[in-house]
Amino acid sequence: RIPLYPRKGGCLMPWDRNQMAARAAQELQDGFYVNLGIGIPTLVANNIPAGMTVTLQSENGMLGIGPFPYDDEVDPDLINAGKQTISELPQSAYFGSEQSFAMIRGGHIDLTVLGAMEVSEGGDIANWMIPGKMIKGMGGAMDLVAGVKQIIVVMDHNAKDGSPKFIPSCTLPLTGQNVVDMIVPDLAVFRRPDHASAFKLVELAPGVTADEVAAKTTAAYEV
Repeated sequence: RIPLYPRKGGCLMPWDRNQMAARAAQELQDGFYVNLGIGIPTLVANNIPAGMTVTLQSENGMLGIGPFPYDDEVDPDLINAGKQTISELPQSAYFGSEQSFAMIRGGHIDLTVLGAMEVSEGGDIANWMIPGKMIKGMGGAMDLVAGVKQIIVVMDHNAKDGSPKFIPSCTLPLTGQNVVDMIVPDLAVFRRPDHASAFKLVELAPGVTADEVAAKTTAAYEV
């Protein structure tokens, strides 16, 4: 059975950005080293379960990232890879990008949460460029999907024009092939036990039905 979780007061609706991040945060485990992508994934930092020790790593050279600071706590010299101001912890460590990417490429990061423009039914991910639009660079996503043990994608289920983002095959340039383990869009959760298996619909957002998800998805998946 696919569980439904009503929001406070009985109001039912798809997850908002913070709820998507909170759902992804449920996959964290005590002692994990975790990298968060830009956009919605950064909100995971504010949703780490109470009592759990998780160390956040940033590609720009920081290990041990704290929550987003309040306005009177902002230090402009402390930023994450997405150039957002962050806070440090007593145990925070700083280093160069070569050590940061050695951690990623060496398989020392347990989990990464990334955004995406598209994810295919075979676990491919496209999240670094749209042809014809200006980009600043590919960032660290290609290293992350190649070196991190578990890949979770958090994204809107559909693009602004209503087109699906979980699709049979990606149309945009790929970041990685057959790398995604779990997808947390605003309508549902899809998971697969290994990279040889199909994704399965395992959870629905409040008020969302399996038929609605099917109508807004072109990728093949199990129920």
